[in-house]
Amino acid sequence: MNFELILVNPAYAAHIALIQLNRPKELNALNLQLMLELKQALSQLDDLEEVRCIIITGNQQAFAAGADIKQMESKNAIDLLKIDQFETWDQIRKTKKPIIAAVSGFALGGGCELAMTCDMIIASESAKFGQPEIKIGIMPGAGGTQRLTRAIGKANAMEMVLTGKFISAEEAQRMGLVNRVVPEEIYLDEAVKLAKEIALMSPIAIRLAKESVNKAFESGLQEGLYFERKNFYMTFASEDQKEGMNAFVEKRKPIFTGK
Repeated sequence: MNFELILVNPAYAAHIALIQLNRPKELNALNLQLMLELKQALSQLDDLEEVRCIIITGNQQAFAAGADIKQMESKNAIDLLKIDQFETWDQIRKTKKPIIAAVSGFALGGGCELAMTCDMIIASESAKFGQPEIKIGIMPGAGGTQRLTRAIGKANAMEMVLTGKFISAEEAQRMGLVNRVVPEEIYLDEAVKLAKEIALMSPIAIRLAKESVNKAFESGLQEGLYFERKNFYMTFASEDQKEGMNAFVEKRKPIFTGK
């Protein structure tokens, strides 16, 4: 499995595949190519009988620090609608094998959403989670307002989404966002340990159990995602979106006007 922006090892351990996001200079920012490669890798791994659990990770500095703003900055609402970048996210959600996110460093914006799209999260002590889209004049668009609210409750999610604040790994565990927090040097080992436990179980039972848990979690979710997605597109009709993204690229503070 040869890709440019991810590293894939289908036999990282017995019955365990590892996908590593591999844009270290960009803090693993999620551009269209990386997400397409991730979709393709998950589809291939899902078809391998010997793979019973999949781990997605980044590096110690960043799981993924968000979407690639430079790639999105000049887009308008219709551009995004035609690109349909969220189709890739839907494939992640549809993956039959259990997926564990092994998170260290930044998991922000799309990175936080990617971690939440996985089934479980193992975090290092250095992990930081957040949905800071509001700071550049937009809002989460890949499930952030929906999955985060279901994971940590309305009040906590509202504060994170409306202020863009980050939370530590310990806070994320206390709120119920992550399974456990471990020292940075062993976070991937801990994810492998969990994957090994899962890999010992019946693959059929695991598949059906995962579907059942997701059914409980996602009841009503699709309607919420549709509403979120439409509003996400609408933010690209605002002047504040252009100002926010321009300011990000120019490394200055944005001046929002509410237009």
